[in-house]
Amino acid sequence: MTTRSTVLITGASSGIGATYAERFARRGHDLVLVARDKARLDGLAVRLRQEYGVTVDVLRADLTQSNDLMAVEARLRDDTRIGILINNAGVAQAGSFTAQTSDAIQRLIALNTISLTRLASAVVPRFVQAGEGAIINIGSVVGFAPEFGMSIYGATKAFVLFLSQALSLELSPKGVYVQAVLPAATRTEIWERAGIDVNTLTGVMEVGELVDAALVGFDRRELVTIPPLHSAERWDVLDAARQTLLSDIGHARAANRYQPAN
Repeated sequence: MTTRSTVLITGASSGIGATYAERFARRGHDLVLVARDKARLDGLAVRLRQEYGVTVDVLRADLTQSNDLMAVEARLRDDTRIGILINNAGVAQAGSFTAQTSDAIQRLIALNTISLTRLASAVVPRFVQAGEGAIINIGSVVGFAPEFGMSIYGATKAFVLFLSQALSLELSPKGVYVQAVLPAATRTEIWERAGIDVNTLTGVMEVGELVDAALVGFDRRELVTIPPLHSAERWDVLDAARQTLLSDIGHARAANRYQPAN
């Protein structure tokens, strides 16, 4: 009988994280659930144990706090049962750039980028040594759409996409799979916490549909999964255009259009 790897999920108390927990428990995976709200984590853990007969550990942590982040890093380094990391924890942004406080900016960047990177860094050496493992990073389509106006949030999600792509190039030859999942608007509590009424948005996807689609991409070993995108070729065209651009910028001299006028 094949032993299924344990899945560690951040931001697991609600929304996308809790739904991933339910889906992987349904598949027979043991879980480590990480979030700030221990009461909600405990309630979810009890339900998943009862319904699916899996082992569920709860690890209360605020990933913007150094000691809590280090505790999760230690779990990832030391628990050899963990074979899948889902970097889901994140916070959104409301208001313009000029309306953001320095504390809010620091917290958003710390949670959306620094904690995600450090958790990946903690587990990757073990995955590489084992020659297997998977990391799912939850990004956003906002990461390539500055027109949406969520400047700092979008910048952090652009970071998530770039990091995921770079890690995939480095780690896939070593047996480690990295998936970037890029949702559009999804019905979760992140909007309320950001002071945004989700009911004022259009085209909002239900969280179950989002996660189920992301898992189809996971099973196919897609590098970038965009659940609301009907035409995969559009992403391929965008990526091909980027590759063409790269081939056109390796020159020692500035382009003619930037040469000083005589």
